[in-house]
Amino acid sequence: MEEMEEELKCPVCGSFYREPIILPCSHNLCQACARNILVQTPESESPQSRRASGSAVSDYDYLDLDKMSLYSEADSGYGSYGGFASAPTTPCQKSPNGVRVFPPAAPPPPATLAPPPPPRNACLTCPQCHRSLVLDERGLRGFPRNRLLEGVIDRYQQGRAAALRCQLCEKAPKEAAVMCEQCDVFYCDPCRLRCHPPRGPLAKHRLVPPAQGRVSRRLSPRKISTCTDHELENHSMYCVQCKSPVCYQCLEEGKHSSHEVKALGAMWKLHKSQLSQALNGLSDRAKEAKEFLVQLRNMVQQIQENSVEFEACLVAQCDALIDALNRRKAQLLSRVNKEHEHKLKVVRDQISHCTVKLRQTTGLMEYCLEVIKENDPSGFLQISDALIRRVHLTEDQWGKGTLTPRMTTDFDLNLDNAPLLQSIHQLDFVQMKVSSPVPAPPILQLEECCTHNNSATLSWKQPPLSTVQVEGYILELDDGNGGQFREVYVGKETMCTVDGLHFNSTYSARVKAFNKSGVSPYSKTLVLQTSEEDEASVRGILQRGI
Repeated sequence: MEEMEEELKCPVCGSFYREPIILPCSHNLCQACARNILVQTPESESPQSRRASGSAVSDYDYLDLDKMSLYSEADSGYGSYGGFASAPTTPCQKSPNGVRVFPPAAPPPPATLAPPPPPRNACLTCPQCHRSLVLDERGLRGFPRNRLLEGVIDRYQQGRAAALRCQLCEKAPKEAAVMCEQCDVFYCDPCRLRCHPPRGPLAKHRLVPPAQGRVSRRLSPRKISTCTDHELENHSMYCVQCKSPVCYQCLEEGKHSSHEVKALGAMWKLHKSQLSQALNGLSDRAKEAKEFLVQLRNMVQQIQENSVEFEACLVAQCDALIDALNRRKAQLLSRVNKEHEHKLKVVRDQISHCTVKLRQTTGLMEYCLEVIKENDPSGFLQISDALIRRVHLTEDQWGKGTLTPRMTTDFDLNLDNAPLLQSIHQLDFVQMKVSSPVPAPPILQLEECCTHNNSATLSWKQPPLSTVQVEGYILELDDGNGGQFREVYVGKETMCTVDGLHFNSTYSARVKAFNKSGVSPYSKTLVLQTSEEDEASVRGILQRGI
């Protein structure tokens, strides 16, 4: 659950979302944070005059709308504006996440009063994707509230609470002993006896254990989300073109009257199904990432063992030489240690990178699973498209060579101790492998290997975790009577059909790979049986694999 915490924090204030609203770009913001980063864009100032004045442009050029692509109202609800006003004279602040926060021009109103309306032509820039939006006359009220995210945050915070405390203790609240379902209050034993006696009108109240009371609070029905344009109407349909829930009045007299709409419940189930399917693929990637991390940790151990073995061999060779070798030995050991540290650093960096990526993936998965548990169709459909895209994007990122080791465990060095004693001062390492290691033995794909009449088709591939460059393959076949093997194919292809074989004969086949460093060992030997001469077309039988 801790990995999911990053999904529940506002990018501006860095705290858990409070009254989150959904921007047209599918990102979320606290309502108070959105109000703080509003920027006024006066109509009387043109882009040319702003460029000429140059007042404080450098502080806010990241918000320059001339350099950003704004969506039209027909696209995703973004407004369009041709320029950007000069920056306010009040200096900006920065949040913990590095997002500029513009303080309000006037002192904040009293807590009992409603927040002031946004300035005319106010502009809001998303701190995550940096897309800008010009607010209409409704201001921030035009953005729907993400009640589903509020529910997930509420459950997450309740799950983190180590123990429920009494709500009536004045100092150092004690651990709650019961909860009254009617009063919706947690009591410790002294406060229950003092404030909730089991007599009079309170005798009919039901007291339950704190854990059960917390569950009942969690499962209590939430307020049904209402339409942002018609606050008295609940969402009843889903606009396919705008990808948002709408109410009955929106269909009758609003901008969705000519749009294609579908039943809210049907689209809710459809998007839940799509998100679940996307999560299945991402879950498989997460499992592969866990296995890959185990492989990388094993590589660290293997590198350390190989390093110790290599150092011991090097010391033995150097000690066999006379005293002149001892001065050179220290230098050679230093180079081995550098190679050792370099390999460890590369593998550990990859472990750290993959661990962070897996943590983000796990957090996204847990967040999506919590979203699926919600029973609010409207709230779910408001964020389902963005979540599905994020899940697919995260899955694709795992497939772009992320799960491939960047370093081998072998030390590609060899000490040549053949030179004479007068050449000791020139003694140096010799590369054991020119450009890359020798390829691993190919794997014959049994399900694709077959015979047809007097021809045989063979297919092979490299091992899944092999990262060594292969320049080509050599396929060998015997004479059908247990004789010597002979080369029948040399090339880069991984499939070959050999014609002109004898009918009713048994052939053995094997393949090996090669590159500039040398030739790999042979694959396992495959035995194939050609057809009888009088049969028109019979598939060969794979008898055994050696």
